[in-house]
Amino acid sequence: MNSFGVRLKFSTFGESHGKALGCLLDGLPAGLEIDEAYIQSELDRRKPGKSEFETARKEADKVEILSGVFEGKSTGTPIAMIIYNTNQKSKDYTNIKDVFRPGHADFTYFHKYGIRDYRGGGRSSARETAARVAAGAIAKLMLKKLDITVLSGISEVAGIKSENFDYESARSSIIYALDANKEEAQKEAILKAKNEHDSVGGVSRVLIKGAPIGLGQPLYYKLDGVLAEAMMGLNAVKAVEIGDGLLSSKVHGSQNNDAIRANGFESNHSGGILGGISNGEDIVLNVYFKPTPSIFKEQHTITTTNEEVDFALKGRHDPCVAIRGTVVCESMAALVIADMLLLNMGSKMDGLIKYYK
Repeated sequence: MNSFGVRLKFSTFGESHGKALGCLLDGLPAGLEIDEAYIQSELDRRKPGKSEFETARKEADKVEILSGVFEGKSTGTPIAMIIYNTNQKSKDYTNIKDVFRPGHADFTYFHKYGIRDYRGGGRSSARETAARVAAGAIAKLMLKKLDITVLSGISEVAGIKSENFDYESARSSIIYALDANKEEAQKEAILKAKNEHDSVGGVSRVLIKGAPIGLGQPLYYKLDGVLAEAMMGLNAVKAVEIGDGLLSSKVHGSQNNDAIRANGFESNHSGGILGGISNGEDIVLNVYFKPTPSIFKEQHTITTTNEEVDFALKGRHDPCVAIRGTVVCESMAALVIADMLLLNMGSKMDGLIKYYK
């Protein structure tokens, strides 16, 4: 499946070492001002090669809009966008043509399809997420009109946890660190792993502010369920928490319940979602990324003919995939909220009557 969403639906295409990547965004209302400079700025946040904390592969990630926009506004028809690959080094992958890289999708893709694009993982590469960021940027433009913002940052790297969450500061941090007091230690952990030909994991914290009460479609398209699905569909993500998440299983109900007063909730352990529906509070997610599986230590594996071998990977890879991954988390969250807003418009007769009469 290469599509996501119901009312606001997007599909992506392309491979890591193919000619291009792209997406088709369908269901966006007509009349939205499409700020191409903003879309590009979002792609620039995710693009590789910006610092020593990322892969050395340098891609401009220049986005081109092919359809669905006229005189700077959405037309209500599908918006197609394309991003050309310009810096592939496919020869870096010739040594794994018949070898399964541990921790990657090589083994499962090969056994599922009987064929795989071994150049950087092909379709299973995180390079595909550039298309998601392009679609997510348009969703953010829609949310901005409704005073809804989606923010994120890195709250943990290699077990080094943030104690403060400054989303504004994270925007200017080269590793999107939420806690400036922990940033240097997190950077050191990334570079230490990189110098040892290894990698580290990390956690992205996503904050959605301004979402109205009522988003979510029980029972089988709950807001928290769809947000979790969106995040778990990203490369290297192994767990997602909504609100207090795991901590909720360790406390009493009296501690976990969010008491309510006339002016709102007294706490937000739920992460802004109750019964699969937004309750008007900030929506908070923690997204856990495993260490980048592309490491340069010698490893045990097998070939496509089941021969046991030892091999060392070549190429250019992120020592901590969570860093650029946090931008993609934002994009997916924005797409989910935009989709839920459109779905929610028909939840009450009052809304239909107001619109049509």
